[in-house]
Amino acid sequence: QVQLVESGGGLVQAGGSLRLSCAASGTIFNIGAMGWYRQAPEKQRELVASITRGGNTYYLASVKGRFTISRDNAKNTVYLQMNSLKPEDTAVYYCQMEGTVINYWGKGTLVTVSS
Repeated sequence: QVQLVESGGGLVQAGGSLRLSCAASGTIFNIGAMGWYRQAPEKQRELVASITRGGNTYYLASVKGRFTISRDNAKNTVYLQMNSLKPEDTAVYYCQMEGTVINYWGKGTLVTVSS
């Protein structure tokens, strides 16, 4: 069974940094894009950043210049480096990987940014 395991969340002060990691514990064949989503209380889940197998990236406008997404295809792992964190970045962050037929999701890791 495939499981995506996220790590790196926690509590930081505004202006601080965190690095999120997400790795597939099982084998996922033909992984396409990988991405990070987040969901704050009573808000819609939103795409924060994504990266294709070829390395093309997308960033939510509010995180552009502060966050960097990267991937290691050999390890089936996706990372999100988050710098200059703001209180509005507080949310549960979920990683996602596109498989051939279905998408795989992590269980989420909480990021809390204090003032």
